[in-house]
Amino acid sequence: MSNEIELKLTFPQKSLAALRRHPLIADAPREGRSVTLENTYFDTPELELRERRMAVRTRKAGNHWLQTVKCAAESLGGLSSRPEWEQPYANGSFDFSTIDRDDVRTRLENLHPHLIPVFTTHFKRETCVLTPREGVKVLAMIDSGTIEAAERSKPLCELELELVEGDPRELYAIALQLAETLPLTPENVSKAERGYRLYSNHALRPAKARPSRLNAEQSPVDAFRVIGFDCLALWQANESGARESDDPEFIHQLRVALRRLRSALRLFGPALPANFVQRWSDGLKDAADGLGAARDLDVMIAEVLTPVAESGLADEATQRLIAMAVDRRDREKAAAREQLLAASHGRQMLALAADLYALESDALVKSANLTTFARLQLSQLRKRARKRHTVAQELHPEKLHELRVSLKRLRYAIEFLLPLLPEKATVRYANDIADVQETLGYLNDEAVARSRLKAWAGKDPELRSGAAFVAGWHAPRIARLRKNVLPALEPLLWGKAPWRR
Repeated sequence: MSNEIELKLTFPQKSLAALRRHPLIADAPREGRSVTLENTYFDTPELELRERRMAVRTRKAGNHWLQTVKCAAESLGGLSSRPEWEQPYANGSFDFSTIDRDDVRTRLENLHPHLIPVFTTHFKRETCVLTPREGVKVLAMIDSGTIEAAERSKPLCELELELVEGDPRELYAIALQLAETLPLTPENVSKAERGYRLYSNHALRPAKARPSRLNAEQSPVDAFRVIGFDCLALWQANESGARESDDPEFIHQLRVALRRLRSALRLFGPALPANFVQRWSDGLKDAADGLGAARDLDVMIAEVLTPVAESGLADEATQRLIAMAVDRRDREKAAAREQLLAASHGRQMLALAADLYALESDALVKSANLTTFARLQLSQLRKRARKRHTVAQELHPEKLHELRVSLKRLRYAIEFLLPLLPEKATVRYANDIADVQETLGYLNDEAVARSRLKAWAGKDPELRSGAAFVAGWHAPRIARLRKNVLPALEPLLWGKAPWRR
């Protein structure tokens, strides 16, 4: 058995020639000639191997055949490490007898009679050897071709940096050097998983934050690293989807990933290097701001304009305003997609992953009790929310929005730290916070929409009438929610918190 450590990067087909010309690649010695690889992946008709996160593959390279078995890999920031068994494939029959893990060997031997070909990958592989410094050796493999399944096909274009000798962080150093001029993006999804998606004909779905994986034995820095990589994975998955799909939920969840990262930076800031916090707070804000307009217009259409349109009461002027909003939203979405195709986000992801791997705790932070740290930080966040609640008493939209932001940060912190807290009471508390946050979100969306529609209408009397109609349609609900939202929040901010002893 070998343990493969590699960093997988994707890039657009049009950048293939530029990658080959990059001095780091062009000047590196080649390992053999370019080869065309034909890989066939096998599974049972019920896809039992996929369910167990295993892969069985045959590979034809020239006249040679190989059999490969791989098990689940944990991929962080594109960097993965997984067990792998490779041997010659002869007589068209699998041989699992040499696999040195009893559980893997037994399972494969039991499934052997039921294995069928599921999908194939066809690609040209060019391999060069990178030795940036003494004691470091990396294979750079450029793969370009297709994935094929059930008469469907998708392009394949990626760079794999496989560590032969040295520290895994060297892979990020090489990737960042390449990404200075190339649109490289770290990829957590294997060729096999992409093949299964094509075989099943399942559209890519927006990814949502997964449950926190913290435990009380971790230091605050170790805890932040886990959260950071989870948020980065959420960012990667939804950015990939946003490039391929018009579904607005991809951009929404992408921005959620960036907001969660910034919230985690604030939450764990006392335990992190100050320059790290400042650098990534600014960088992540810039990344999110460029995608905000498209998402804001999606929300405006869905939450404010669509209910008016579906009421059957909207007049021609109101319909004109709605059409203007849809047109502007579509243009902003096109601009957002162009931004996503640029190189900057890929470089940011790689830089963040490299920085997360490099984070170290000093002696004082390493000895800090994570549960105590969590309780102190949550109490501080609730205290800030109380202040925002107090200054929002006049119900000014800007102050209500600031209160909403403070509640969102408190909720994200609770979600991050949940494994350290009393679960039932804390989940109930977080859900109550989310309900108030949703109300404040609607109030903010309506206020922003009212201002935007007024600006669009300008001096056009018909459009001004349409903007007034939209505002009037929402007015009764707005009045009721504004009256009740702050009182509803008081028990949550001044009552007993579930994380207090």
